[in-house]
Amino acid sequence: MQRPRFQSAFLHPRHWPLWVGLGALWLVVQLPYRALMTLGSGLGALMYRFARKRRHIARRNLELCFPALTTAEREHLLRENFASTGKAFFEMPISWWWPRARLARLAHIEGLEHLQDAQRDGQGAILMSLHFTTLEIGAALLGQRHTIDGMYREHDNPVFDYIQRRGRERHNADATAIEREDVRAMLKVLRAGRAIWYAPDQDYGRKQSLFVPFFGIPAATVTATTKFARLGRARVIPMTQRRLPGGKGYVLCIHPPLEDFPGDSEEADCLRINQWVERHVRACPEQYLWAHRRFKTRPEGEPRIY
Repeated sequence: MQRPRFQSAFLHPRHWPLWVGLGALWLVVQLPYRALMTLGSGLGALMYRFARKRRHIARRNLELCFPALTTAEREHLLRENFASTGKAFFEMPISWWWPRARLARLAHIEGLEHLQDAQRDGQGAILMSLHFTTLEIGAALLGQRHTIDGMYREHDNPVFDYIQRRGRERHNADATAIEREDVRAMLKVLRAGRAIWYAPDQDYGRKQSLFVPFFGIPAATVTATTKFARLGRARVIPMTQRRLPGGKGYVLCIHPPLEDFPGDSEEADCLRINQWVERHVRACPEQYLWAHRRFKTRPEGEPRIY
């Protein structure tokens, strides 16, 4: 995709409210980082109170995935999760608009050599990430140290789409934004020896998915990771990220490539991925995106969960 360009149509009066809102947000994110995280916690508390649909989905997911916790423990985790989501609201413009040097001070990156090794060997890398609430700022922090291509879905509002892409791509001068459905472009990028961000941990429907356990529950799991790794001749390199307490920034961990992947079957690969995701979600459950309907698609004959 071509780089986003400003268009005179963006100045149409119908876009003025959005410009005003973006301008106000730009002013707010000039505050110190710790102040923004405090604001994020407050925003999360408001979301917990008023976003009833998302609260129901997240609570249901926690009931399914952490049955051993008491009701009080799950409710505490739910509140912490909404606080994390509120912080993510401010992490997005931080990653778009903070000066690069100021942003870089938040990063603690481990295992970058795994991406560098793949690049040195001329082999593509599927950077297998998870949908933590820190996703946006994590990609920006890593993008300052290693070029990453990404899957992209155009936003419905052209002004917001312009601002979003401009903010994301400033960290990767030579990065490519690939339409989510453009498989050929993704394979081309991988075969060229580049790294591409990809997250297989959401429910994308029955098509191209298999039902394998996730937290002990059959979950529609995409088989694309196996296909991309095989056809793109790429390594699958997992990545996790975590917001540190006390305003100390973020730990980004690039894990060693998955060995013997793809394996004997797509089902075995999907199960392996889900087990890996589950293990790392358990390590930091309050920062995972529980508001997503992970178990929306059900096997034939099973009742709806949400």
